[in-house]
Amino acid sequence: MAKINLREYYYWYTEDTFVEVSDEVSIALGADKKYEKNHARRMRRNKTYSLEAEVDIETTDFSEPIDDPQMYLEWKEKMCSLCRALNSLSDIQGRRIEAHFLLNKKRKEIAESEGVAKSVLNRSIERGLQKMKMFLKNPKNRGVKCSTSVP
Repeated sequence: MAKINLREYYYWYTEDTFVEVSDEVSIALGADKKYEKNHARRMRRNKTYSLEAEVDIETTDFSEPIDDPQMYLEWKEKMCSLCRALNSLSDIQGRRIEAHFLLNKKRKEIAESEGVAKSVLNRSIERGLQKMKMFLKNPKNRGVKCSTSVP
């Protein structure tokens, strides 16, 4: 059995939460983390963004700028703000936006897996993005700081 920290794997954990998992699960999570890191590096090198880049949230580079500590802190604050904005949405909208923008699933694929029409899914994602924009524009929400530490 291996002990893992869920905070390292899931962005919504804000405090250290340790659980014991089987060795197979630990290996799979480690491989996934390595894959995500390599994917982020490829995206940063190739400047890969969404082709539907009408909204600032869609063109956000989710890769870590680890070269400069100041850039890292700014990136970390930006990611915390986006996570809080995403968490402010309903479960359905949050799940759909996460699947499309963070997991890079096509909208048609998400609609089919949820059993809804693509137009319903598109409307849900657009409304969710608008809610996230309003959340991020609200000065009350901008003042909240995340606890960050430079590795």
